[in-house]
Formats: sequence, structure tokens, C-alpha cells
Amino acid sequence: MRVQELWRYPVKSLQGERVDAADVGPEGLTGDRQWALFDRSTGLGLTARRVPDLLFAAARLRDDGGVDVVLPDGTVTADDAVLSGWLGRPVTLRAAGAERGPRLYEVPAVDDEDDEGDWEAFEGARGAFHDSSGIRVSLVSTGTLGAWDRRRFRSNVLLAGDGEDGLVGTTVRLGTAVLDVVGPVSRCVMVTRPQPGGIGRDTSVLRTIHRERDGDLAIGALVPVPGRVAVGDALTPA
Repeated sequence: MRVQELWRYPVKSLQGERVDAADVGPEGLTGDRQWALFDRSTGLGLTARRVPDLLFAAARLRDDGGVDVVLPDGTVTADDAVLSGWLGRPVTLRAAGAERGPRLYEVPAVDDEDDEGDWEAFEGARGAFHDSSGIRVSLVSTGTLGAWDRRRFRSNVLLAGDGEDGLVGTTVRLGTAVLDVVGPVSRCVMVTRPQPGGIGRDTSVLRTIHRERDGDLAIGALVPVPGRVAVGDALTPA
């Protein structure tokens, strides 16, 4: 398998950036999930599980190391007041490491692709705003996705070919980086959400993943040896 696409998502749950190459370190691709939006009234981090509108904005890194958010109407901003007006709630854009205390987000209390029922809080990772500190880079193949649009799954690495599920428990080399493939990526209601570019709400996606793949799609990895990955790099045993 070879790298067909590379993606980083500077702000959690917003659209990301496709890149030709990226440095990869202990927290994943440089710039990936380095910011998140938090509701100032509840203290909870926002994700598209709970706030689907997030997927209609995009984030991009600036040359100075900061981030810009591009709103659906084309407005480019990093201003909390503007972001709060867009979402209709008081929010703040936080950088990883800028806050103290637990990072809490919401997830459905039961697996419910129809968005009904109660929600409960879970604690996310330290450092970059990943859901879990046990996965810092996600990879999926074109063979696994089939006809599904890869944008639903927000993986960092899209591999041309198939067979990534068999890599769980192994160590691989990708570019000059070494990855420990620690497990599959479990899926939630977020994969059913509508997105720009004609991706509609589709609850059958999650039902199919549960029925045919035990709720998992893509693999997750940690990065014991940092390096650089580029489109076209082969994934090989380390």
C-alpha cells in the first residue's frame, strides 16, 4: 500500500487540509487537532457528534503557526466573538496545552445513529485534541472504503490498496516515520453527518459498519519514531 492522500485537521471536527507531505511526531501530523472549540457556558469541547454545523467550516494553518477558520459564508476568522455568532453560543477557540483540567466532550449514551436519547461526557486526550491518547495517526485504505466517501471518516492517511486491518499489532514504516499500529478505530454517529460537497446525512453508514465490521473502520497508530511522510510513500514492515 502507498499513501494516496494526507490530511490534517487543525481544529477538531472542522474540515481540514489536504497536504503533499507532513512531519509526524508523538502527537500525530504536525498541526493536526491542535485547536478545538469549547462552549464557555458548559466548559465542554464541541464535536460534530453533538454540533453537526462544525463540519461546514474549515480550518487552515497560517504561516505564523496560528490557525484560521473559514466559515460557510467565506468569512475567515479566529475571533471568538465571530465564532460565537456563527454557532449561536459563547465559544472560545483554544490551542492544545492552553487549558488546564479535564477535557470533556459529549457522546451518545447509547449507539444511536438517529440522534435520539441521552448524551454523556467523556474525557479526551492530553496534548493534541484527539479523542484518545491511544491513537495519534489514523489510516484507511481505498479498498476498505469502497464506495464510501473518504471524507466521512477523517483519516490522516488514505492508502491506495487494501489490507490495513491485518496490520493491527505490528510496527510499520511510512516515509521516515515508524508507526505502532495499536488497534482499529471505532466509529460513532459522526460518520453519518452531512458535509459540504454533497455528502448527505446517511444513517446506513454506521449501521453497515456495525453489521459488517463490528463497529470499526480504519486503524490507529502511535509514533515511536518521528519522521516525514509524503504522498507516494510505501507502507512497509519496520
